[in-house]
Amino acid sequence: MGQTLAEKLIARHLVADGCPADPSARDALRTDDLVEVTVDVVLANDITAPIAIREFGKLGCDEVFDSDAVVLVADHFTPNKDIAAAEQCAVVRRFAKEKGLRYHYDVGRAGIEHVLLPEQGHVGPGDLVIGADSHTCTYGALGAFATGMGSTDIAAAMATGVTWMRVPPTVRIETKGELRRWVTGKDLILYTIGLLGVDGARYKALEFAGSTIDRLPMSGRFTMANMAIEAGAKAGLFHADEITQSYLEDRPGRCRREPAILASDPDASYERLIRIDASTIAPQVALPHLPENSIPVGEVGSVPIDQVVIGSCTNGRLDDLRVAAEVLRGRQVAPGVRCIVLPGSQHVVLQAMKEGILQTLIEAGAAVSTPTCGPCLGGHMGILAAGERAISTTNRNFRGRMGHTESEVYLAGPAVAAASAVAGRIASPEEVVS
Repeated sequence: MGQTLAEKLIARHLVADGCPADPSARDALRTDDLVEVTVDVVLANDITAPIAIREFGKLGCDEVFDSDAVVLVADHFTPNKDIAAAEQCAVVRRFAKEKGLRYHYDVGRAGIEHVLLPEQGHVGPGDLVIGADSHTCTYGALGAFATGMGSTDIAAAMATGVTWMRVPPTVRIETKGELRRWVTGKDLILYTIGLLGVDGARYKALEFAGSTIDRLPMSGRFTMANMAIEAGAKAGLFHADEITQSYLEDRPGRCRREPAILASDPDASYERLIRIDASTIAPQVALPHLPENSIPVGEVGSVPIDQVVIGSCTNGRLDDLRVAAEVLRGRQVAPGVRCIVLPGSQHVVLQAMKEGILQTLIEAGAAVSTPTCGPCLGGHMGILAAGERAISTTNRNFRGRMGHTESEVYLAGPAVAAASAVAGRIASPEEVVS
């Protein structure tokens, strides 16, 4: 019996008694095995890194296992929103300097971590990445096994370069058919989460495949892998192909490892196979207060909004801003609506500036922020008051996620979010774009 993509990626990093495992052990690895594996990248941010740094200190280690492989990013409460946030970032800065970390991304150089790391070439096909953030699964879009862990696990990995895990079973999602106008990776993943539920893939790998996926741009793949965790998944995986390799050609090359282009074997065993006809999927909206509450935008009804958020680690890439600008060009954000745009990185800001996207967004009445997670986690720069309602391109709409527990968050892709900003209510892009 062959191996799934998840099994192959984990087997590639398998260690036994502190040494790389032999080929026979790697070939024998299967679902539910408890294994020790080497890690290629260890990630933490301004919220989770201070905890990991404290636990690292308790280990009595003088140095991290590889000063090029530990990446720290200030993105959640930055630029610092208050004294507590400033103290958190100061802890991270001191640690990065003391340990000689090459990749500490701070204000002015930083971005939202899950946009920044692929963009800066830290991750490649075949890698194994762990991060103290649940959306670390984003990097599965590159054909890497990437997953979130707790800060204590991250501390141990920073010291040793090794972690442990149980090999997850795989649910294969095969999607075929042509995408409708305005339908993107965000709509595909919201639809998929609607099928699975928020715990339907708990501690499983979601493997995305099919002719629709083969044509999907990297921006859509990143979005889908990012939200795999919203179905409870351990990882969201794509096999690396020509689109992946074309994307990587433009990266700075900070990932020095030889890429491993892996795919599931034809006789691999899956826990479940789900087939989706993409041609039937309309732009989606997830109703409060769970991402699984996904329905076509045309079925939402007349729902007035107070705020629109476009950005985040889910939809803060250049392609996402291009879509939003296409909808907003020559139009105005409705009176009484706040439209907040959060580009994913400094690079995205520069490119959007060169293409005139920022001008389009600002002329339409949007407020464009520095790259930051912002209101996504109820952080800052867009917190909701009681009774307010937002539509957002972020990844979670739990009660109180973006502010007051009596506020509401609806999830959608950038086209629906931008159209809603113009209409003053949740709207399909077809309603505002002739």
